[in-house]
Amino acid sequence: MFPDRSFFNRLAEAARAETLPRFRSGLDVTNKLSSGFDPVTEGDRAAELAIRALIEENFPDHGILGEEHGNVGLDREYVWVIDPIDGTRAFISGVPVWGTLIGLQKDGRAIMGMIEQPFTGERYFADQNGSIYTGPEGERRLATRQCDTLSNAILFTTSPHLFAGEEMEKYREIESQVRLFRYGCDCYAYALLAAGHIDLVVENSLKPYDVGGIIPVIEGAGGIITTWDGGRPENGGSIIAAGSRAVYEQAIAILQR
Repeated sequence: MFPDRSFFNRLAEAARAETLPRFRSGLDVTNKLSSGFDPVTEGDRAAELAIRALIEENFPDHGILGEEHGNVGLDREYVWVIDPIDGTRAFISGVPVWGTLIGLQKDGRAIMGMIEQPFTGERYFADQNGSIYTGPEGERRLATRQCDTLSNAILFTTSPHLFAGEEMEKYREIESQVRLFRYGCDCYAYALLAAGHIDLVVENSLKPYDVGGIIPVIEGAGGIITTWDGGRPENGGSIIAAGSRAVYEQAIAILQR
């Protein structure tokens, strides 16, 4: 047996049962840092445990890379990559742009993924057959927008305050050239890119679980996602995602200077 879309839906439902009742509920927040603020909630931990339990029951030979409960079997052929609540700051602020990210890698390469937003009832799923949206708009195949130039592009990043030094200079140069830029959408920005609503996402300091579920959705919709140096994005780091080759080439030329 191999995981399919229905199994990803089961994982998403298990996570949703833990996250959605806690959303906008005045939940307790724990800070993971002694200096600074890196929040984690009971919803993060409970959702990841629910996902892991189903994986361990159905695919005991698979490895798991998770944000909240450690890693198991990262050297195995198949490894699941889990971020139970990507965008915890949005979650604790009551803003519905957080999501549950579930990805599956084969030999280190992302092959299946899902971005789930329980509050809006949207799922963005990808496998070898492409990317599919299900939600209030019905069901449809996802396709990125073929924007022809950076000057016509819509750019998203989580926060410009996360950049510093040369990275800040490069980001600001791209920002100065696009038609429109917006901040603070976390994983939902990548969902919007896959759906053809925006054209470019530029971020840094991402972890593997921040991108594991996103990579197949972007690529299955016809988009491009790499590190700033053009490499594979599975290990995170500084990431660029674009809907069209033209916008990708213009933006990455700036990032690689």
